[in-house]
Amino acid sequence: MTTGAVTPRLFKLAWPLVAGNLLQTAYNLADMFWVGRVSAEAVAAVSLMFPTAYLFISVAMGLTAATNAIVSQHIGAGNERRAQRTVAQSVLLAVAVAAVLAAFGFVVRKPLVALIGAEGAVFDAAVAYIEFVFLAIPFTFLFFVFRSSLRAAGDTRTAMWLVAASAGLNIVIDPVFILDWGPFLGLGAQGAAVATFISRGVAAAIGLYILVDGGWGIRLRIGDLTPDWAILRNLVDVGYPATFDGLTRSLAAVTFAALVARFGAVATAAYGIGLRLMSVSWTVSGAVGQAAATGVGQNLGADQPDRAADVTWKATGGAMAVLFAAGGLVYAFPAIAMGVFIGDQAVVDAGVTLLRIIAPFWAFFGGLMVIQGGFRGAGRTKVAFVLSLLSRWIFRVPVAFALAYALALDPIEITPVDVNGLWWAMAVSAITSFVVGVLWFRRGGWRDAVIDDAEVPGGPRAGSDGVDADEELTTD
Repeated sequence: MTTGAVTPRLFKLAWPLVAGNLLQTAYNLADMFWVGRVSAEAVAAVSLMFPTAYLFISVAMGLTAATNAIVSQHIGAGNERRAQRTVAQSVLLAVAVAAVLAAFGFVVRKPLVALIGAEGAVFDAAVAYIEFVFLAIPFTFLFFVFRSSLRAAGDTRTAMWLVAASAGLNIVIDPVFILDWGPFLGLGAQGAAVATFISRGVAAAIGLYILVDGGWGIRLRIGDLTPDWAILRNLVDVGYPATFDGLTRSLAAVTFAALVARFGAVATAAYGIGLRLMSVSWTVSGAVGQAAATGVGQNLGADQPDRAADVTWKATGGAMAVLFAAGGLVYAFPAIAMGVFIGDQAVVDAGVTLLRIIAPFWAFFGGLMVIQGGFRGAGRTKVAFVLSLLSRWIFRVPVAFALAYALALDPIEITPVDVNGLWWAMAVSAITSFVVGVLWFRRGGWRDAVIDDAEVPGGPRAGSDGVDADEELTTD
């Protein structure tokens, strides 16, 4: 990403990420498709737990953002050996953090589901679903580190094929665990989580093998799997704002789901399906944002900030063009999009209204995500965090509450009034936060690399042979 025409190189880096994320979305949609064949309550349970699961998994955002930023900048500077050490420390950090989160989540699963507002059959299905999601967290974290490591080195195709294998396995075994015609006697919503647990376990194992083998662009050396406190501190320093970023977004999503849940199972089910359809926008923009992060990181490592800016603007424009088209298609045929996942007419009707409100604004959601990717590639994860904070907690949740609920002060009572106010709040936050992100990026305070020149003896970025002077110190 440091030489040649930007657009074709960006496209070459981005399309496998887009394809991989589309495959990831495909198996999320497959979950919803098969769960929709069980009941509206099962769909509502998965819909409520989707943002709740993301609340825990989002902690991995810090790991992936830090790994991508630091490794890509070392690659751009020619410091391959130090990039390998960073990958190993990322794996250590991922295992430690994931184990703690998985254990904590499993212990508090029931009060957590109750806090969100699930009741009756929805509560039982949600608890059964989230149990296996928590068990899968270590596999998920390891897979995230694997993808970000290869992406930082410029290899996005290998991860794409592994996502394809994982998603394909998930889609094949979904009905076996969810429906009543498999050997597991119809686990319903829990069956979707069991299938995810199995597929992510397989993906994590293959991903670790690929990293240890080292033939795909970056290598995990077993000898590096001892704590290097300097690298770990750097990972934490760069990564913790991205972790707060993910927590901010996921907490807002959980809060928003709780606001939706007060309008009943029909609104919740429609929201869940609409959210999965909207994930197409996240799929495209998230992947392009990841490609932009790699391009920005490598170019800052090579001391080319103007080219890094060019990467971000072209990535943003391309992603938004695709999402305007996708949003227009869904706006034109909302009933068909909803009907794929559920036959309940009340849910379809509610979903049509939702999609007609938010689909025209998908491009703005996506544009912000790409710009945030540019900040993360520069190691400016604090800025990306603040943008998420503004988007969710200033421009969305308060507006949603104001538009959808009525507050009586004597006595204090909060009454659901208009569920469409929630959807309009999403549209408002999309436009407003995108404008803020564009203006912030144009200020240009992100143009310095986060790797220390002093780490590389003999040059401002890398030695004459492109390898750290301490190459010989750690071998297999």
